Amino acid sequence: MTDRNDADAGAPPQRAELALLGEDPFRLLVESVQDYAIFLLDAHGCVVTWNAGARRIKGYEAHEIIGRSFEVFYPEEAIGADWPQQELRAARVHGRFEDEGWRLRKDGSRFWASVVITALLDRSGALVGFAKVTRDLTERRRREEELRRREEQVRLLIDAVKDYAIFLVDPQGRVQTWNAGAAALTGYDASDVRDRDFAMFYPSPEVAAGEPACDLMRALDEGRSEREHWHLRKDRTMFWAGTVFTPVFDATGGLRGYALVVRDLTDPKRLLELEHTNRRMSEFLATLAHELRNPLAPIRNAVNVLGVHAAFPEQLGSVREVIDRQLGQLTRLVDDLLDIGRIATGKIRLDRRRLDYRDIVRSSIDATLPLAQEHGHRLLLSLPEEPIPMIGDATRLAQSLQNLLNNAVRYTPDGGEIRVDVRRDGAASVTRVSDSGRGIPQHQLERIFELFSQVDGDSTPAAQGLGIGLGLARTLVEQHGGTLIAESRGRGLGSVFTMRLPVDEAAEPAVAGPSEAPAQVPAASRVLVIDDNRDSADTMVQVLQLLGQEARAAYGAEDSLGVAQSFRPRIVLLDLNMPDGDGFTVMRRLREQSSESLYVAAMTGYGQASDRRRTLDAGFQAHLTKPVNADRLQEVLAKAAASNPAATRSSA
Repeated sequence: MTDRNDADAGAPPQRAELALLGEDPFRLLVESVQDYAIFLLDAHGCVVTWNAGARRIKGYEAHEIIGRSFEVFYPEEAIGADWPQQELRAARVHGRFEDEGWRLRKDGSRFWASVVITALLDRSGALVGFAKVTRDLTERRRREEELRRREEQVRLLIDAVKDYAIFLVDPQGRVQTWNAGAAALTGYDASDVRDRDFAMFYPSPEVAAGEPACDLMRALDEGRSEREHWHLRKDRTMFWAGTVFTPVFDATGGLRGYALVVRDLTDPKRLLELEHTNRRMSEFLATLAHELRNPLAPIRNAVNVLGVHAAFPEQLGSVREVIDRQLGQLTRLVDDLLDIGRIATGKIRLDRRRLDYRDIVRSSIDATLPLAQEHGHRLLLSLPEEPIPMIGDATRLAQSLQNLLNNAVRYTPDGGEIRVDVRRDGAASVTRVSDSGRGIPQHQLERIFELFSQVDGDSTPAAQGLGIGLGLARTLVEQHGGTLIAESRGRGLGSVFTMRLPVDEAAEPAVAGPSEAPAQVPAASRVLVIDDNRDSADTMVQVLQLLGQEARAAYGAEDSLGVAQSFRPRIVLLDLNMPDGDGFTVMRRLREQSSESLYVAAMTGYGQASDRRRTLDAGFQAHLTKPVNADRLQEVLAKAAASNPAATRSSA
């Protein structure tokens, strides 16, 4: 019996093609398939077989199509492009070809087809024809087109939105879409951001902390996430934005990316952020003042020692006065820094009282005169004879006027002239501070009142301040209901600052009572100075000893407890911040271990009203702000003695 495979192997090509049509179950299965057009083509592309699916999809009966070229299924434009033959060539070269495209039915209508063409080879490898499988995907194509149309409508709608940045990023965070709102909000065009990581909109610290990736991860884990944070624009300015992150999935559940909706919340955020910024600035300035006052404290103590030491050479008195004067300037600078923080946070409170404004002017002149004389300036004053009654904070008004005077001294060359003219103008007091100094360019007459502003030009660093005095002066004047303006004809022509303040005729100044006699310091009170700054502690001990006190120093929290047990102080001057403990805890422990009443004064670089309240609320009986003035120190010592006369008698 002849093996069928052997027989087929020797058959001519025509018999091989006929063998494909042999009656068998597989042929019957193919012919009965309804959802796919499955048919054979000969090597030239003519239809050889035709199944039920081909008849249903394409509309031809078998006798109408067998023997005809399969090009009959292609639109004219495809035939003109030689596309049918290109498909066969591709299948011949690669063994298989797959494509989707428009095809024609018998009635001329089009349908969207998925086509797979497979090359058929005989045993010798010669091409004998092609198997072609076609599936009608018209409905799927219609749905896709409808979806695409709707997506286009949504895209156009999103693109038109101007108030929100709406865009899509891929799973890795690369920008894929970009609407008009995103362009308006960030300043970037679509070409600037396409395929770039959306982390480009985050400030550098957030990028370094991995926040962009965390935002996407939260959205994926929770199905949606939302938060507010700073965003960067193209020009590197920042805006406060609320962002909603939503993961986007395809039909199979695969992650396509994330939709981001960003809204500019800068305006409602600005006040809150300003409040936070001001609070941080206030805290920073308070810390800065503390750190500056720490080195000022031993300098002030040393000056106090020189002031009361009987052996101090008289011929060096002018040197001590220079140190004392410059130390006062440094202390005022620290106070000005703190006042800037208070103004920013609205914490300056005026102690309004009845006063004669002329007294403010005289005291300000007296305070500035040594500095003016140091530079060889002529300081001229013109005051009316009649009182200038008003209600105000004498300290703050003097601070404002002194800042104007100090500014005039600083920017007037040595040997210049500074005039202060005060007059009444109806219901206002007008003070003009004029100088023969460098002058101010016209375009900077308002800018000089801005915080930390400097007049540009050739002024030397020694002549420049921090740029806070004038702004502070204007703010304090305005808080009194007044105005402060600057005038100048230009460089080298001097400047004039005019301060107007409301006069209150009913505010007759209080009659000053007799001056109080200086406080008498009790002799031989035992005073313990606790400060981790050895220079500050040792110099304060020297001052106290020269004032007749029995004083000793301790250089830390733990050290102070041991010293106090042996020394048994009556008065304690206690620093609040030390490496090995805080002053509040030390105060409690000192009182716990002492069998006698202790008078404890906080001695610290923190001097704001809130700091004073905190120490007094904690049980301190006084608050000394570094650097401690000698008069203030004697006042505290006197109060300490008055609070415990028995202790004073026993110590005496």
